[in-house]
Amino acid sequence: MPQTESTHQDAPRSSLGTRAARTIATTTKTPAQMASITPRWLLRLLPWVEVEAGAYRVNRCVSHSLGDGRIRVSGELHEPQPVAADLPEFGFLRLVEDSETLERIAGAFEMVRVQADTVVAEAGAAADRLYLVVHGRLEKSGTGRYGEATRLGLLGEEEFFDEDVLLDGAPWPYTVTARTDATLLALDRRRLLELVGELPEAAASLQAWREITGRGVGSAVHAIAAGHHGEPQLPETFVDYETDPPEHELAVAQTVLRVHTRVADVYNYPMDQAEEQLRLTVEVVRERQEHELLTNPSFGLLNTVTPAQRCRTRTGPPTPDDLDELLTLVWKQPAFFLAHPRAIAAFGRECTRRGVPPAVFELFGCPMLSWRGVPLVPTDKIPVDPADSTSSILLLRVGEEQQGVVGLRPAVLPDQHSPGLSVSHMAVDQRAVRSYLVSAYYSIAPLVDDAVGMLEHVQVAHYHDYAGA
Repeated sequence: MPQTESTHQDAPRSSLGTRAARTIATTTKTPAQMASITPRWLLRLLPWVEVEAGAYRVNRCVSHSLGDGRIRVSGELHEPQPVAADLPEFGFLRLVEDSETLERIAGAFEMVRVQADTVVAEAGAAADRLYLVVHGRLEKSGTGRYGEATRLGLLGEEEFFDEDVLLDGAPWPYTVTARTDATLLALDRRRLLELVGELPEAAASLQAWREITGRGVGSAVHAIAAGHHGEPQLPETFVDYETDPPEHELAVAQTVLRVHTRVADVYNYPMDQAEEQLRLTVEVVRERQEHELLTNPSFGLLNTVTPAQRCRTRTGPPTPDDLDELLTLVWKQPAFFLAHPRAIAAFGRECTRRGVPPAVFELFGCPMLSWRGVPLVPTDKIPVDPADSTSSILLLRVGEEQQGVVGLRPAVLPDQHSPGLSVSHMAVDQRAVRSYLVSAYYSIAPLVDDAVGMLEHVQVAHYHDYAGA
């Protein structure tokens, strides 16, 4: 065979070769392709509000909440300590402003390490400690009406339990079990009462907290009468508004595109070089826009979900139970889940394991997995932590009429190229280089807290072994 090939290669040609023929042939070209361009589903699915003056005010009714936040921990795992400035997240310290008072209370916490399956607090036993989770996952469980076990929720980093029963000396109303090895910070009840007795501001805050305990969370709309018997005296009420409502200013993503006039003037057929450069630049700016809507430290959805709207997976990978839990947080007209493709794949594996394959939902002609009729929309802008292969899954309700999440952009722009994006022609410099200023203006706003929920610490690298099945 090698001799035959050599013979074919050395044989004289009897016709024009393809390489020479291409020198006088026309080549069909594609526009420049860019692998980083994505469908940008979030930008396509968000309802957009046209902002007239660069800011969007979200007027809300007054609401009352007590201690629904989280408490950060400073130091390494071998020497953790609660951040003193966060201690007012405890309801009984809500009114404490003195930093020395908070520092003294923070210093009273002691580290506790527990192994997986250890019972940290047992229902019916005296609640003699206040716990703050530094690391690990714990589960709250109870007993149902007929003696059956009930799962009440999960606890993770920066969450605490249970101030509601500690100061009254009541027994634990539930059992807390460590599902993984965990590190906790514990504040002894006796030591806390000693500190409260020594610190006047803490004592005053505790007294105020006891007076308002039980009011819970709700808007300032109170007395309403309902019924059809008799002629009762009707109560009076009013709806109070926040006096300092949040405002969302438009952010901007900008870049300067530079094209040499020699290139734009001469090398512009069959495709206009300046237009192609501009098209690709706009794609990059739009990609950055979607990235900012999710990850910006100030307004990105991943960083602004309230603590009450966050939940955790029970075992690590995202299971149908976990997505059901997320749906309970955004149950009023949920529009879509938003997740990294690896997180969606991890959910698919868990569904396969359970034998409950998710339905396929078609969106803009593209098939997507769905759960409970809500599509799981992929985006690579939600990060996956390379250290532990964890990510997050968002669930959104959208639109102003639904008090959901809305995108924000200017109503009109000079040199507008597309909604919210302008292309301004700049001068030609002495090197004959023409510049274009490309600017995108945007922001995002959840109108109420329960418009968005998040499933945290989702393990995306868990696989099942079916070899023995």
